[in-house]
Amino acid sequence: MKKILVTRKLLEENNKRITSIFDVKLNTSDTLYNPEEILKLSEGCDGILSFTTTPFNRDMIMKLPESIKIISNYAVGYGNIDVVAAKERGIVVTNTPEVLTDATADISILLLLGASRRAYEGRKDAEKEKWLWSTDYLIGKQMTGKKLGILGMGRIGRAVAKRARAFDMEIHYHNRNQLDSSLEEGAIYHKDIKELFKNSEFLSINCPGSKDTENLINEETIQYFPDGAVIANAARGEVIDDEAMIKAMQSGKIFALGLDVYRGEPKINKKYLELNNLFLLPHLGSATTRTRIAMGDRAIDNLEAFLNKNQNPKDQVN
Repeated sequence: MKKILVTRKLLEENNKRITSIFDVKLNTSDTLYNPEEILKLSEGCDGILSFTTTPFNRDMIMKLPESIKIISNYAVGYGNIDVVAAKERGIVVTNTPEVLTDATADISILLLLGASRRAYEGRKDAEKEKWLWSTDYLIGKQMTGKKLGILGMGRIGRAVAKRARAFDMEIHYHNRNQLDSSLEEGAIYHKDIKELFKNSEFLSINCPGSKDTENLINEETIQYFPDGAVIANAARGEVIDDEAMIKAMQSGKIFALGLDVYRGEPKINKKYLELNNLFLLPHLGSATTRTRIAMGDRAIDNLEAFLNKNQNPKDQVN
């Protein structure tokens, strides 16, 4: 029976399945292993089920035992793994796409609504029990009938668009390539990202993290947005230049911001916390029982296909 190291805690449903298939080293206490602990625990293992909180940089990859042949990452993203170094070592890397599309799209809409309707300020006032209704009290932005820009029209972006159509929103998007009309469903493509931003009264960020998307929303590109735009980020924290965004929120250029992801999370730029026009979540994009079980199953599927069935895993990324 092949041996697997699991670097964080899985849900019990996933634990039962993986222990029925492999000889497993589980992390039931959910300890954040340091690199030395991972190297020691992975000795004699054939594969690792990893998480985004488990970094595998080049140095780490090169020090892994020769027995490790696959790293199955419990996430769509795999920025925690140096996939080039893994390929050099002959280690397959996989992810868990598709299964968290709906849950993350729901969060994107929640971020847009929470930011635009001033939910953070409203909760603070409600907790004080001293708020007084008036015609101009906590006036927010209404999404109905507005233009929604989607940065990254992959599975999640298209799921956001589907939900936004229920608000009668006009959908605009930017992608590396234009989608087939059957996938666009009437959405308007902008090859130039500046044109997308000009048409984004609301913007949902759903693009992958990469060198190309880092600081894509910066001091210059923010100026292309309509005054008072609302932005939500459920993708990668690095897409936003935090200092430029904070400045735009302070000036009113950006009406409000919704964030589920952060640069260097769980840390957050402290200047954000001084602002009221911010709606925050602690990276809850995939946080439903159904989705988390599905992610675990997908990661296990990749391990089983490669190690037990000698097949190419469905979700190989390198």
